[in-house]
Amino acid sequence: MDLILAINPGSTSTKIGLFQGEEIIFIENIEHKREDLAKFPDIPSQKHFRLNLVLGALKKHGYEPSQLSATVGRGGLLPPIASGGYAVNEKMLDWVNRGLGGVHASNLGSILADLVAKEAGCKAYIYDAVSAGFLPEIAAITGFPEIRRKSLSHVLNSRAQSIQFAKQIGKNFEDLTLIIAHLGGGITLSVYENGVMADSIGDDIGTFSPERSGGVPLIDFVDFCFDSIEKGLTKKDIQKRIRGGGGISAHLNTIDIREVEEMISNGDENAEAVLSAMCYNIAKGIGSLASVVFGRVDAIILTGGIAKSKFVTETISERIKFIAPIKIMPGEYELEALAAGCLRILSGQEIAAEL
Repeated sequence: MDLILAINPGSTSTKIGLFQGEEIIFIENIEHKREDLAKFPDIPSQKHFRLNLVLGALKKHGYEPSQLSATVGRGGLLPPIASGGYAVNEKMLDWVNRGLGGVHASNLGSILADLVAKEAGCKAYIYDAVSAGFLPEIAAITGFPEIRRKSLSHVLNSRAQSIQFAKQIGKNFEDLTLIIAHLGGGITLSVYENGVMADSIGDDIGTFSPERSGGVPLIDFVDFCFDSIEKGLTKKDIQKRIRGGGGISAHLNTIDIREVEEMISNGDENAEAVLSAMCYNIAKGIGSLASVVFGRVDAIILTGGIAKSKFVTETISERIKFIAPIKIMPGEYELEALAAGCLRILSGQEIAAEL
């Protein structure tokens, strides 16, 4: 039976899962210390550091790369593509290594899958990339003709949880209209109508999150950028403030919502104000996506690691409960979704596309 290694790199961790068919053999979350990652000038240069940890974890569980049938990684900030599986090729690797679609830890998904596959002598794939989904023209047009909105969201977990939710209520995903809020280190929102993404709110235009700035007033941001350059900061420095050093991290010097809740329980009014503001903006984003489908929403799903927080889910739910029933699905099932997609490719149920 096919042995599949799924790899899901995040900003401070690399999650891996080994699957035999649909059966989980093991799942491991390899956490990285910020000081270790700070030694690298950019995300792609972390690849061998993370690769050695992945191979070490595989060996610890008694497996060798040569036993693998395929590897599958989380798809990163690629050009707009369809949902589903893609074979990792040189064009894809060049795109993510150069960061042509933006800087994000998910770009390491295809890189690590390819490196392990070369060790194993098998093929590497990605599935449901961050950039999967085509926005309709009405959603893509902005006030700058030179800049068009692209769909960048947690497609992998959002679709997986949506499909799972549909099964739970005895319906088909394709027959439902759902709004999904993925609440993690980055927060993205999406709305699916008849199984197709109708619109999304990415982490650079929506709410701030534990480690991302979210959307900010543009005129002030232009001033911030030029002031930063005058102080000697670079484009990469500013990008790190947007993804990695913004949001709750910038306000409270932590990305752990549990620590923020502890601050609040100890009477820290600033911590409560910041976390409440994050929840407020999530709710506001959900409300705006409801307007995309004329308010005809079957359910709203709150998922991701932060959905384990009662403070967060209850604060958001209080503002959006008038729209549609709310389903809390904490955690994420991205490794399972990656492996399932890869298995469908290996079994011939799906054909992997090429970038």
